[in-house]
Amino acid sequence: MTPRILPKLATAALAAIIALAPAHARQQPPAMKIRIVTGTEVALGELDDSAAARDFLALLPLKLTLTDYAETEKVADLPVRLTTGGSPPGMAPTVGDITYYAPWGNLAIFIRDFGHSRGLVKLGRITSGLRHIGRAGPVPVTIERMTD
Repeated sequence: MTPRILPKLATAALAAIIALAPAHARQQPPAMKIRIVTGTEVALGELDDSAAARDFLALLPLKLTLTDYAETEKVADLPVRLTTGGSPPGMAPTVGDITYYAPWGNLAIFIRDFGHSRGLVKLGRITSGLRHIGRAGPVPVTIERMTD
């Protein structure tokens, strides 16, 4: 190869990579967005791409009453157990995490950080409106899947 051809090949290769990037981005799974309605107020969240999160998404829409637990989380029993295969054996939740506590089969939304808990599976995260969920006392909610 002559030295003049190399820059042209490099430019062509870079152009091909850039052209493929948008196609690759379209192949990403769509975000699993949810809305948690508390009366007239709305909190928004996004679920992870995991077996447990997909099981949870399949339950929606879901009406629950979130209750206080240890001044750290809001919890509610789910109607069925979620798949936890492929999930880490536990996690250390932070404020806004949407989780599933496998030993009890309940949903837990963290309003305070907490230490590592075995059996806790992250489902996703509240992205806005956590204050609507975190208020004291029972909070009746409807959790719905958002569509674009």
